[in-house]
Amino acid sequence: MMDENISNGYGRDMGIDPDTENLNGLRAFARLGDFLNEDSWYPQQLKGKHVYSTNYSGQNGTVRCYAQIRVDLEQFMFYVLVPINAPTDNLPQVAEYITRANFGMRVGNFELDYSDGEIRYKSSLDFEGEILSNNLIKNVIYPAVQTTDRYLSGLLSVIYGGKTALEAITEVEGSE
Repeated sequence: MMDENISNGYGRDMGIDPDTENLNGLRAFARLGDFLNEDSWYPQQLKGKHVYSTNYSGQNGTVRCYAQIRVDLEQFMFYVLVPINAPTDNLPQVAEYITRANFGMRVGNFELDYSDGEIRYKSSLDFEGEILSNNLIKNVIYPAVQTTDRYLSGLLSVIYGGKTALEAITEVEGSE
């Protein structure tokens, strides 16, 4: 489950000690929360973590999103979870579809967890030594949700519609 796999890198609660915590990372987490609220994402912070949970509704479905700041490393990761897990017997076709989708992708990538069939899209940014701005946040988040929404119909047709990965990716990408 995604909630369990996200870590703030500390292994302790969020008691903040300004002498030992990374202030740029903490400021980035606050900025991320402000951006998500101002941009009407309605985020919920996961207890004890530098992670916000939210939803995105696109043309092809609604997905769960996680926006995480690794305070210690000054990194921003944004995950978009596909609403269903790939069935075990269909993992090879799903993996092929994801591999075909990922080829040539400029920002982010799809991931497949073979242990439980979880499918997600990840986009990330290392902002070490820089201020995490609204534009940088937007440039991580929006391509991730838009790309997931674009490829979701093809993914669902592989899982439920009996299409091969090649048939589905050809439908989604056309003659690109």
